[in-house]
Amino acid sequence: MKGTSTKVVVTIAAIVVALSFYFVLLGQRGLALVQDGRAVPVVLGIAVLILPVLGVWMVFATVRSGLQHQHLATRIREEGLELDISELPKRPSGRVDRDAADALFAQVKTEWEADPDNWRNSYRLARAYDYAGDRGRARDTMKRAVALEALERDS
Repeated sequence: MKGTSTKVVVTIAAIVVALSFYFVLLGQRGLALVQDGRAVPVVLGIAVLILPVLGVWMVFATVRSGLQHQHLATRIREEGLELDISELPKRPSGRVDRDAADALFAQVKTEWEADPDNWRNSYRLARAYDYAGDRGRARDTMKRAVALEALERDS
């Protein structure tokens, strides 16, 4: 597990460094266009300068979100509340079989409905959504779990 997490961190660091290099180059091109002084290049330069700002924000938000999710995953693992999918049937791709994922989801949703304000239940529900293939709801529910865990930690 330790080796896998190190590889992930190194990969993420390499991507962030590459993106940083790209953002710097893009910013330089945008500044060159703005310094041209003519109307069209200036407008284009301003538009190009917006791209690195958006890129930095997206990288920051993604890394922050990943760290928050990892924090919750660590807490869930330490508390022994991870969803056990080891015995569930899998597709050739390695993903959990759809019917098994749906059954797991139904069970976890029942637990969540009993205590929806518990971050642990929201985390488990987000993971169940993910196994069932509903990425959008998984993201939304994980955001809720992060917010609930932060409230618990702050109180």
